[in-house]
Amino acid sequence: MESNHPSSPLGKPLAGAFIVAVMALIFVILPAEYNIDPSGVGKSLGLTTLSEPSSNTAPSTSSEAAPNNDASEEASSHTIEITIPPGRGVEYKLHMERFQKVTYEWESDSADVYVDLHGEPQGDTTGYFESYTIATTSEMKGSFTAPFAGSHGWYWKNTEKYEVEISLTFHGRYQIEGLKQ
Repeated sequence: MESNHPSSPLGKPLAGAFIVAVMALIFVILPAEYNIDPSGVGKSLGLTTLSEPSSNTAPSTSSEAAPNNDASEEASSHTIEITIPPGRGVEYKLHMERFQKVTYEWESDSADVYVDLHGEPQGDTTGYFESYTIATTSEMKGSFTAPFAGSHGWYWKNTEKYEVEISLTFHGRYQIEGLKQ
């Protein structure tokens, strides 16, 4: 006997998609965005730290590029000038804890330079580093959140036959490691 009941070929896939969406909401989105973790999985995965309100709402300060070796929890701002000799490269580094965020903007005075924004895990002795952005340009702005504690910063290479000046401004939570040549 044949059934005259129409069935939708999309019923099972729609139900499956709905279940996946609800699971993503409960296990990922609520803990990461709203610090609501009914299952406890968000805390186990470290997602609840992403939604914690920042306690550093103090106004930013501007200072020289001298190394800052204290572990200040307040956000700060710095603007520095870096000279890159012809045919050479330099690095400017910040120490950041996991999930700390920095916004930045830099520009050269005259030419495109090769840049690699990257990080090196704290305590690593293998030489490993993770690149976040690689480009050849005369300016860049953006932000990054440290995926791990360690040294994070910019490497610029000047391929010209004259000095290039870089003006770098950054804001966030960090300790300055400074210029490395």
